Amino acid sequence: MKLILKLLTGIVAGIVIGFIVNETVMEYIMTFQLIFGQFLEYVVPFIILFFITSGVSQMGKDGGKLLGSAAGISYGSTVIAGVLAFVVAALILPLFISGDASAIDEGNGFSSLLEFEIPPALDIMTALFTAFIFGIGIARTNATTLKTFFDEGRNIIVKLLWTIVIPLLPFYIASIFAELSAEGTVWETLASFGLVLLLALATHWLYLIGLFSVTGGMTKRNPLALLKTMLPAYFTGIGTMSSAATIPVTTEQAKKNNVDDGVAESVVPLGANIHLAGSTMTITIATMAVMMLFGDLASPTFGEIFPFILALGVIMIAAPGVPGGAIIAASGLLTSMLGFNEAAVGVMIALYMAQDSLGTGCNVTGDGAISLIINRFISKKK
Repeated sequence: MKLILKLLTGIVAGIVIGFIVNETVMEYIMTFQLIFGQFLEYVVPFIILFFITSGVSQMGKDGGKLLGSAAGISYGSTVIAGVLAFVVAALILPLFISGDASAIDEGNGFSSLLEFEIPPALDIMTALFTAFIFGIGIARTNATTLKTFFDEGRNIIVKLLWTIVIPLLPFYIASIFAELSAEGTVWETLASFGLVLLLALATHWLYLIGLFSVTGGMTKRNPLALLKTMLPAYFTGIGTMSSAATIPVTTEQAKKNNVDDGVAESVVPLGANIHLAGSTMTITIATMAVMMLFGDLASPTFGEIFPFILALGVIMIAAPGVPGGAIIAASGLLTSMLGFNEAAVGVMIALYMAQDSLGTGCNVTGDGAISLIINRFISKKK
């Protein structure tokens, strides 16, 4: 929660700064924005490479049909959640966001004091495919040396995120909003913030009610009672802003829904790493809102967003157990698949981080439903 307050402070400070400073000061602000944006773009492929490789290799080692089925259902649930978010956003957003809105376009804002570029060592798709090749290969060959390399690489990236990226995010957000304020487009962006947050929260609960209704039908139990049992996990997720940190509570509540101990203790930790349906819904809605505000596409089509959702479901494996990990990992897709510039990515980060706790609550509550479904399949086989 402290991070959210820092981000909100950054937004307010950025707005004020944009109103009062002159063009010379804005050049310094834009220089920081450029350097940090380039650094973030450089780091993202390593997040994808190390986190996905480490995660996939671990699933293969501990896995089997149980975890394989859980992974497949989790991915399917995440994609369905993304599609639901697209439908809701496509119906609601055009009613409030005008199609001719244009906030910041490349080349129309303030300039920085220098030209600075850090070419990423890997592009996003190369990092993704490399991660799966090595992850599956490590699992099948029991390559302990390589596994140690990727696990330790993951630890280094986590340290980097906590010591550099996360602390500097409020300043980066402040620089984005200073530019928006100086350009005179900040109020329209803030109005869209409120709309996206309300829409994301409503979509989260629409998804959870639907998911537990399906689960209740499969298990022949009251879906509202099942959902009520998972509420402690929901509120713990909101408080911690981390699916990983909520694993003990989620596991315990799943057991209270009569999920076998072994199933709960295997499926819930897996879901905490790959089942980020709430995060996917928020990113999808925020993406469409930012495209309407910033880009040439006033009404993003399903054909443009659906491949993004499919890739997002995979990239979520690389969402580390730190606040905002999902949007940081997804920023590579925003630039590579949808053509987002640095300003649009910055607004996406602010939009996502403002509700990160709500998305986490949705993620972990959904993990309880996944464990119920897997438990039903196992009981049926027995």
